[in-house]
Amino acid sequence: MIHIPKRAYPFRLALCMTLLAGLAACSAGGLSAFGGKRASPDNPFAPGVNTRKDAEDGVEVAHRLMRAGEYELAIRAFNRAALASQLDAEILSGLGSANLGLGRLGQAEKLLREAVEKDETHPEVWNNLGVVLMERGKLAEAQLTFRKAYALDNGESDAIRDNLRLALAKSENSVTIPDQEDSYKLVRRGSGDYLVRPAS
Repeated sequence: MIHIPKRAYPFRLALCMTLLAGLAACSAGGLSAFGGKRASPDNPFAPGVNTRKDAEDGVEVAHRLMRAGEYELAIRAFNRAALASQLDAEILSGLGSANLGLGRLGQAEKLLREAVEKDETHPEVWNNLGVVLMERGKLAEAQLTFRKAYALDNGESDAIRDNLRLALAKSENSVTIPDQEDSYKLVRRGSGDYLVRPAS
């Protein structure tokens, strides 16, 4: 029988632990948690990141959050999208709309004005600025802004046309027209629109 000195015990313990880890890895699905090709159904580890798949478009994620009413998360998503590309009119418009949803009217107006300064050819940005101006009680300027949006859109958007109609009706007889703040629609570039109701 070979006598092993006591000072060799730590080495033996490390060797045993290594062998046990190796046996565990060889069991079904053992290495899958660490990047193996197959994973067992009862694997407690989260799946790894698929680096071969294209990343989700940040602006589209932000728009989804807007439609869901998650305005704070939408602001973060728009900011991340701006860092990844550039702070263009669409992102500024999205940030302004999200701030409107949170009731930050001053910030919303500032961002939307910056958006139309960057690119004045998009009717949806003018429309959204008009909505903020209506919310702030700037009726005359809001009407002009909705008219600009309607002209750029060639009357194709129902939301922009409805917003202009409401603004005109409100100015013609503001005493008898009830407050329609929840009826104004915000629109985004591309397809779809969303209605923003300020947070209570």
